[in-house]
Amino acid sequence: MSQKSKMFLSGVVEGFYGRPWTMSQRKELFRREQKWGLNAYLYAPKDDYKHRMYWRDLYSPEEAEQLMTLISAARERNVEFIYAISPGLDITFSNPKEVAALKRKLSQVCGLGCRSFALLFDDIETEMCPADKEAFSSFAEAQVSVTNELFLHLDEPHTFLFCPTDYCAAFCSPSVPQSAYLKTVGEKLNAGIDILWTGPKVVSQHISVASIDEVSAVLRRPPVIWDNIHANDYDPQRLFLGPFKNRPTELLPKLRGVLTNPNCEFEPNFVAIHTLATWCSYGQKDVSMDGDDQGSDYNPHEALRLALSDWLVEFGRADQPDGAGGGRSKRQASDEEPMQTDGYTPGPRDNPLYTAEPLTLDDLTLLSELFYLPYEHGATAVLMLQELQWLRREDSERGKEEWRRRAEKFDDMCAAVVQMFNRLSNVPNRIILYDLYNYICDIKSGVTMAKAYVKTLGGQTPHSALALTDDPEPWGFRGGLSGEFQRMLPSHGIHDLFRSPPATRVYTIRPCTPRDQPEVLKIFKEMQIETQQKVELVGDRLVEGHVTPSQSCSLILDDAAGVCGYVFALSDAKTAMTKAQYPETMLQDFPSVMAIQIHSRVPDHSTARRLIEQMLSALRDSGSKGVFSEFRSNDRRMFDFLKTLDVFQGSCTFNEDSRFSANYRPVLTNHQQWRDYLFSFQRMHTSQF
Repeated sequence: MSQKSKMFLSGVVEGFYGRPWTMSQRKELFRREQKWGLNAYLYAPKDDYKHRMYWRDLYSPEEAEQLMTLISAARERNVEFIYAISPGLDITFSNPKEVAALKRKLSQVCGLGCRSFALLFDDIETEMCPADKEAFSSFAEAQVSVTNELFLHLDEPHTFLFCPTDYCAAFCSPSVPQSAYLKTVGEKLNAGIDILWTGPKVVSQHISVASIDEVSAVLRRPPVIWDNIHANDYDPQRLFLGPFKNRPTELLPKLRGVLTNPNCEFEPNFVAIHTLATWCSYGQKDVSMDGDDQGSDYNPHEALRLALSDWLVEFGRADQPDGAGGGRSKRQASDEEPMQTDGYTPGPRDNPLYTAEPLTLDDLTLLSELFYLPYEHGATAVLMLQELQWLRREDSERGKEEWRRRAEKFDDMCAAVVQMFNRLSNVPNRIILYDLYNYICDIKSGVTMAKAYVKTLGGQTPHSALALTDDPEPWGFRGGLSGEFQRMLPSHGIHDLFRSPPATRVYTIRPCTPRDQPEVLKIFKEMQIETQQKVELVGDRLVEGHVTPSQSCSLILDDAAGVCGYVFALSDAKTAMTKAQYPETMLQDFPSVMAIQIHSRVPDHSTARRLIEQMLSALRDSGSKGVFSEFRSNDRRMFDFLKTLDVFQGSCTFNEDSRFSANYRPVLTNHQQWRDYLFSFQRMHTSQF
């Protein structure tokens, strides 16, 4: 069957880790998919034992009946039910009994009415057992052999999906075009089998036409996108309510399909699935949203507005959980909203009855912007972070009109979040509320603490329960044990991805590897050309590789374009000195040296601060009590950049060989024989920098 004759798959994959959705939730999903013009559902919950861990076990009669009912419910809604099995944890590919077990399991599901299947080999170890090494030349060949055999066993179903182990570009070595694994899959996998792909990364911020052309050429077929842009199973504190975006509609004719793997919580996925449906409608004549004026191209902001408008209606439905089954229990049309009392009317001097304010579209828009997408906050969230950052940085100006005005603005934004929380807490649809509650409670608490902090900066006294003291209430130190670990780790972990507002880039702080040396030297040479000074500094020997940095003391700053900064440190600077470059009295207090350079394309000062703090943490752990850094005297860009950081203070004089030093501890008395630039920093033995 040619790819052109196949239906474009559009819909949802239930493929996350965590509690699977209930049968009633899946039936509601089918209803929504039919209404919005989507046509597929891939059943692949990681925590369904018989899908993954105990894949060999047949379904019991009771389980089989439930599955048959679900398959039938999907068919009634014109949704293609695709059953996935994931045997990769422990299958022996060369053992005929294992292949027979797979055939027996899929034949059982086929007997329940299922006609579409998927075989998944994601998130597994790539080392083959000895028996498979003897039978197959590669891991890819083993997977392809079993997949092709199952495809033929099922009489070549119209839809049969294969998820490779290298399912995104980041996993391909050395690259997508040169991946031996993908080449084998593309060459040997039956042409009737479609291949799942998540894009450049597991959670891809962007998926470009060029990237799809590249992988399609290797796979010899267009992929089906398994899109994790709304997945949240990797972080229990995050929820994603932003629109489907950063996937141009020009992708549509180049794909076999798009399936979103959304949030673990069912109800919040209204936005993710609704906006996906709008996106798909731009390339599929048989897929359209009721009454939408689609215009010339997909607009994620307009798609979000439409989704939130429809979702607002759902919040007004008086739905209640039906107990342990997690289903829905709708009140009859004649039922009224619960009353506080039976006809009670307060007197003129009594407290009035509490009246819940109705939820508005503005409230849902705010909710979406606070819980937007993995790589970006919504507009209001960015603005709140910008304002808080400014208020902290300029707290010395708190007596001035601008500071007071912006503090009031921040206070109003925090109040809007609390108001949104209160309105959500009183919606008739408790099913949606309960899926959202932990998240909205957390953000309400966070902004309330931030609001109290700003009041403290402004000289006001917040409520005693919110006061920033040495003995706070437990909501003042959030995160439990995980939070404690994060606060002890530099920058929340060496591989931490962070978005520092108001930056628009994602940065990575990571250890330096030998492959980074050319990029490091490139930045170093650019700095030398920029300053037009060839004075040799102690730190230069670290950068150029003549001296090896101390353990855990070589860090790289990355952005989307590559290496954009570095910091190297040596706990004992004297080992790198070729002469007595600094007085012994200085080295006694500042025994360590740190070389730092940030590329001019990095606009965000907090990025440099975070890089420095991570290195200081490593030096402190090594036992260092002080560290100095050197800069060429006319390196004005770095001078202006670094002096804006909150951690620095001081004044400067320069020595005779055009060198100045930055010292990270209280400023030293300026020695006559050493008239260098002096920065001060908190003491190395303190816990915060």
